[in-house]
Amino acid sequence: MKWRGFRGFISVILLISVALGGCIKGEKSMVKIPPEVASHSDNPKYIFSSFYSHEGVELEGNAMDYSLPLSEDDIKNLDILQERLNLSADAVEVLKKNGFVVVDYGKTEDITKIYQDMRARGIPIFVTPDTFLHIYHIHFNEILKNIEERDFFDSLVKITEKLYETSLSDYSTFTDERMKEASRRNVAYFAVALHLLGKKVDVPSYAEKMVDREISNIAAHEGFATSSIFHYEEDYSQYVPRGHYTQSEKLQRYFMAMMWYGRMAFLLKGGEGAIITEEDASIVTSQACLISSHLSSISIEGENAFDMWKRMYAITSFFVGLSDDLTPYEYLEKMLELFGENFSISIFSDDRNIEAMQEALLALRPPSIYGGTGNYGISPPFTKEKMMDLLNKTRGMRFMGQRYVPDSYIFQQLVSPSVGMYDGDEDKKPFTMEITMGGAARCFPRGLDVMAVFGSERALQILEEEGDTSYSGINTSYIKQMEMLREKFDAMNVSEWNRNLYWSWLYSLKALLGDFDNAYPSFMRSEAWKDRELCTALASWSELRHDTILYAKQSYTPRLTSVPA
Repeated sequence: MKWRGFRGFISVILLISVALGGCIKGEKSMVKIPPEVASHSDNPKYIFSSFYSHEGVELEGNAMDYSLPLSEDDIKNLDILQERLNLSADAVEVLKKNGFVVVDYGKTEDITKIYQDMRARGIPIFVTPDTFLHIYHIHFNEILKNIEERDFFDSLVKITEKLYETSLSDYSTFTDERMKEASRRNVAYFAVALHLLGKKVDVPSYAEKMVDREISNIAAHEGFATSSIFHYEEDYSQYVPRGHYTQSEKLQRYFMAMMWYGRMAFLLKGGEGAIITEEDASIVTSQACLISSHLSSISIEGENAFDMWKRMYAITSFFVGLSDDLTPYEYLEKMLELFGENFSISIFSDDRNIEAMQEALLALRPPSIYGGTGNYGISPPFTKEKMMDLLNKTRGMRFMGQRYVPDSYIFQQLVSPSVGMYDGDEDKKPFTMEITMGGAARCFPRGLDVMAVFGSERALQILEEEGDTSYSGINTSYIKQMEMLREKFDAMNVSEWNRNLYWSWLYSLKALLGDFDNAYPSFMRSEAWKDRELCTALASWSELRHDTILYAKQSYTPRLTSVPA
């Protein structure tokens, strides 16, 4: 398989002359990778990891030890490398200093071409982790894309069409004012999705304006605007297809519809200080109850609609993970618990039943990542507790919610207000800092944050040197948050790290971020090699985010205002 526009780099590793044999220092240690078998778990978070295992590996380190920097006389094949790779004088100096050098190969569509070219030139091949990780990315991306195009698109169309028809029926049936409004909004909600999927529908006049406004906002994709259906601000810039979703019209439409289903929230909380009014909270909770109830009861071509939904959800969960927000499954579970198996949707006309549902659902897990819902502003004093309060305000169902991923969670914990405000050099503007109405805040996280949490001391060192750790506040600081996150992720076992493909991919990157002992060659124990491995980890992580752009929940830094609470 090929990936368009890949830019290749060659890591040139020296072959040391046997004259350096006298430089070997001490005994070599063993490289031990113990076998791991994940235990069975009934917890939905870890159900996939129950099948994970790998055999242990034990290797004896016998690499020749030598001191850096080297002289040209120490390098056995320097003349050959200079001739066949056309190494510059600067590259040779770096080679002597670090024991390796990275040179630009140029753009290629096939990563294996680099190795074929080197073999043709008679140059010894050193395979770095970049190759394996890039090929894994290609397989991951292609498999997911094929499933979406061949199966998920059609399933999504069928589910949406059926729920649209059911919502039309609800509107004509209900006489209760709240339930009629809930049905009207559901008609608009599914009509928007059908439009995004490329299906023409005759939208009834009572929902037409709402649908037109939503479609207009999505087409303009100019950022935050008020949703005509949900009555809070939504970031419509998210609906621009990207990643592999630009490769066909079907994928573009699938992207937009799934983004709609993944982001738009049926919020549970309303009233003073909330994102929506109390009345709207009752209406959208009624909407979510209707959708969840119908999903479990309707049939599509002989198959239960909920089974179709669960198949899509389960497969995408295997790739990326579980929804950060509540799902129709949890809403249905609470309905059955409160009202029994034979309940009728007519019970939702009773305000007390909707209130009971809100109370029961608010007792469930809150989201861990703020996805920008409502473009909410936090006022001073800026504390971690206010971030938690905001997350509580965003509780509610997403029809096919975006997934909890650890890197987005890390980002959420390492921006303001969670880390406080900037307390560094006033004459310095770190990459992460932005001036807000509330002051100088950490508005932009960095990929280095993730690598530092996963154990890279070099990543943390770079962040410190560039001023990106200079934040503190009431009972918090960047350093305290970093320590908390490191402790949390260090405590995870093999089952937790291999709960799905997304987490497992990140787990593989952790191996690049530690220190190497004397079982490894001297060049691998240098700071320059740490930087190279850190770049590899960041590049692979970028490919992971690229592949899962539709499903991974993106974290937002909330607006910080100047008006005190």
